[in-house]
Amino acid sequence: MKRIWMYLRRYKRECVLAPLFKMLEATFELFVPLVVSSIIDVGIAGEDKGYIVKMCLLLIALAVIGLVCSITAQYFSAKAAVGCATQMRHHLFSHIQSLSFSEMDTIGTSTLITRMTSDINQVQNGVNLVLRLFLRSPFIVLGAMIMAFTIDVRSALVFVAAIPVLAVIVFGIMLSTRPLYKKVQSGLDKILGITRENLTGVRVIRAFNKEEDEVKRFKAANEELNHLQKFVGKISGLMNPLTYLVVNIAIIILIWIGALRVNTGDLTQGQVVALYNYMSQILVELIKLANLVINITKALACANRIDGVFEVNSSMQDGSVMFGEDDGDTGNNSEIAAQTPNAENVPAVEFRNVSLRYAGGGEEALSNVSFTAMHGETVGVIGGTGSGKSSLVNMIARFYDATGGEVLINGRNIREYNIESLRNRVAVVLQKALLFKGTIRENIKWGDKNATDEEIMNALDISQAREFVEKKDGKLDAFVDQGGKNLSGGQRQRLTIARAIVRKPDILILDDSASALDFATDAALRKSIREMSPPPTLFIVSQRAASLMHADKIIVLDDGAVAGIGTHNELLAGCEVYQEIYYSQFKKEAI
Repeated sequence: MKRIWMYLRRYKRECVLAPLFKMLEATFELFVPLVVSSIIDVGIAGEDKGYIVKMCLLLIALAVIGLVCSITAQYFSAKAAVGCATQMRHHLFSHIQSLSFSEMDTIGTSTLITRMTSDINQVQNGVNLVLRLFLRSPFIVLGAMIMAFTIDVRSALVFVAAIPVLAVIVFGIMLSTRPLYKKVQSGLDKILGITRENLTGVRVIRAFNKEEDEVKRFKAANEELNHLQKFVGKISGLMNPLTYLVVNIAIIILIWIGALRVNTGDLTQGQVVALYNYMSQILVELIKLANLVINITKALACANRIDGVFEVNSSMQDGSVMFGEDDGDTGNNSEIAAQTPNAENVPAVEFRNVSLRYAGGGEEALSNVSFTAMHGETVGVIGGTGSGKSSLVNMIARFYDATGGEVLINGRNIREYNIESLRNRVAVVLQKALLFKGTIRENIKWGDKNATDEEIMNALDISQAREFVEKKDGKLDAFVDQGGKNLSGGQRQRLTIARAIVRKPDILILDDSASALDFATDAALRKSIREMSPPPTLFIVSQRAASLMHADKIIVLDDGAVAGIGTHNELLAGCEVYQEIYYSQFKKEAI
């Protein structure tokens, strides 16, 4: 709730005007039964047609004024609710961007998507309804009871007895359903997670003939959610019949008492009709209030879930030292202290007994890894699947922090660097070549938004992508589908490499990002990178020994530990793991 109020502060005027106009509408609505009573007791009883017409015109005027007030209230409440949801969505997205990969892995992508979409939409609907109905419905209920007392005190006692009973029903159901709605949203998270897994891994599922298993898994989760929603729906469904029952019993008693008092001359027929109308107003408003309570319950449950994400803080603390000159800094920052040292003396990258354990993981992904990489060197990282290759290079860009030991860049602990300035100088090309919807130029400019066409074409030359780009209609303005689906695997990889190169990074990491390239293109790519001026410190992660043979240094990983470090010839002579990888591949090539 505190967070919602925080976002609504910018809409104080709307938060006041929306309920105010709703109260005005309710006030005019409360006068309607009195006008109807006058029509019956004065106009119809006295056969005064002029009075009846005058009162009917008054009813129309009340209706028009009420409609104008209602539309105005709806405008202000919608403006406040949408504005609140927009700010919350912006801040939540920014907060998610500030989280490290460890928190992202722990929370889960499907959960974050649900928080960003359906949960915030539910909060938006809740805010809208609260501003429009939260004061109006109680005002009508209490106002109708007060108006009933102005007509007849004895008959109004029926209202006094019915309203507390109705309040117990409404708020009792609200309190009992609130925790259940939280479980419903958690079940929705689970469904979303399973759906996302199946859509992402549909090829693997079909390749291993696991369609039926996945259908069963989805059906089980869906049935669980279905049963829970039915259970909550049954409890919430009691709201309307119970309120109808109480109100209708009150109406029966009211008409019975009214009939007796009309016979004794204490009440007029018009007054009995007015009392009935007030009771009907209470019934309608309580039904609205009941639905409002259900929506508020859902909104509060969703708000608490959103708060849960906001309460997660990144375990990765930002440093204060700038890595070289940050692209977004003009050089006025006095803390720009980490200029590149003498390459002959200080390693570009150094791992000192580094270990890494993922959040919630059992065994260490990396253990006691130590090596150095000098400026301009090409370092190969090789090993079997799951050996920790990607984990190692992800720590250089500080996607994860070491759980043991130290990672140093330019002789300084990586934790001391400002993360943004560090990542401006470290370019990573991930295993999965991911391109965004737009033109080729727009995708390349993700690496450097200020890159000129000449710089882009130079990056395309280095990544061996220029040839196929120039053959496309529009060249740099050629359209790329989301994910690069209209490009081949090799083309996607070369464009993502060009996107990294255009940044002119000090450290370039190719995480198995040339797997779709043929050997000739792969060799030309590596040669072009080495000829860059100045050449970056290059890390090449690959399972192909041929891609790493000419590296200055090769790190061989086996089950998270370093099995050997050296040149190709040194490892081929003395590292069993490297020998096994190399000879298995070249035997296949020989065949």
